[in-house]
Amino acid sequence: MNDPLFDLTGRVAVVTGGMGQLGAELAVALATRGMRVAILDVETTPRAGAPGLVTALEEGTVRAHACDVTDRAQVEAAANSELGPADILVANAGLLDHLAPLEGQSPELWERDLRVNLTGVFNCAQAVWPAMVERGWGRIVTMSSVVGELGGFGQASYAATKAGVIGLTKTLALEGARHGITANAIVAGIIGTEAFGFGSPEMNERMVRRTAMRRPGTPEEIAGVVAFLCSDLASYVTGAAVPVTGGIDLFTF
Repeated sequence: MNDPLFDLTGRVAVVTGGMGQLGAELAVALATRGMRVAILDVETTPRAGAPGLVTALEEGTVRAHACDVTDRAQVEAAANSELGPADILVANAGLLDHLAPLEGQSPELWERDLRVNLTGVFNCAQAVWPAMVERGWGRIVTMSSVVGELGGFGQASYAATKAGVIGLTKTLALEGARHGITANAIVAGIIGTEAFGFGSPEMNERMVRRTAMRRPGTPEEIAGVVAFLCSDLASYVTGAAVPVTGGIDLFTF
């Protein structure tokens, strides 16, 4: 925090999906490092488990904007808010509630997940891109999942979209490098947020046992890596799919 390269004072960040537990922690982590933070979410009230965000909203260090990331007009308006053009985009908005084996996957929910989890990232990146190019500096951090690399039983739509996020992020890294823009994806393991509750207790216990560290991660453990990737300490890190998994992607027995 005391390292000037880790000081984000004066930068403007856009965090999508910021009203949930993980998004709230991401927004607060950036705000405590001196950033002006705009949350884009379909809701403007923090959901349960985000007391730090409630305080930040009351103090005005974080602003909330109602925005559906699948709506291009809403994204354009919110991404260029009264805080000014975004220096940093943390594309966190996503859905993980469509759980069924292939034959039971809903075509409607498949399309919805594509729009939110993948096209939403594209929409937000495209909205902030011109100002980043003009300034010659930008940070884009996307939220993927280990399911996007390994697949997930009963998670066809989620796995496909999170794999797509990694491909999109690597492309942004290639195209942004000449403009001083870095783009990296967080490959998250199981994180103890409200989304973890969508699984059955038996399934969740199996995932914990498979994780080398034998516990879910915390939103704070994700937020610390995101803050690093947004800082000048990570100026030569781009196109990376950064595992924050507790070792669930390792061979564990």
